[in-house]
Amino acid sequence: MKLVYWMFTVSILSSLILALLLGTGTRIEIWVGMIGPLASTIISWIAIERQSIKHPEALTGLMIKSFAAKMIFFAAYITVLLKTGLVRPNPFVVSFISYFILLHGMEAIGLHRLQVTANSAPSRVLQEHFKNG
Repeated sequence: MKLVYWMFTVSILSSLILALLLGTGTRIEIWVGMIGPLASTIISWIAIERQSIKHPEALTGLMIKSFAAKMIFFAAYITVLLKTGLVRPNPFVVSFISYFILLHGMEAIGLHRLQVTANSAPSRVLQEHFKNG
C-alpha cells in the first residue's frame, strides 16, 4: 500500500504544480490526463499486492488480465474524451502519456521489489533454519 500513497502523492502534487505553472488554460487537461493512469495503476497495484499475498503463483495470470482490462479502459477513456471535445487534444495527450509512463514505471519498480522480496524470503528462512539448527 505504500506504493499507492506514493503514486497518489506524486500525481496530485505534480499536477498541482503543473497547473499553477502553465495557467488556467490547461488545468482540466492536466487533471484528466492524470486521473485515468492514476486510477488504473492504483487498482492494478492493489490487486497485485493482494494476489501476491494470497496466491503468488497466479500473479502472472492476473497481470495478463490487468493488461487486457487496461487496454480496453484506455481505448474507451481516450476516445470518449477526445471525440466529445471535453479536452483539448495536445495538452491532454502530453499529460496522459507523461502520467502513464511515470505511474507504470512506479508500478514496474514496485513489481521488481515485490519479486525480490518474494525470492529472498525462502533463502532467509533457510538461513535461519541452518543457523539455528
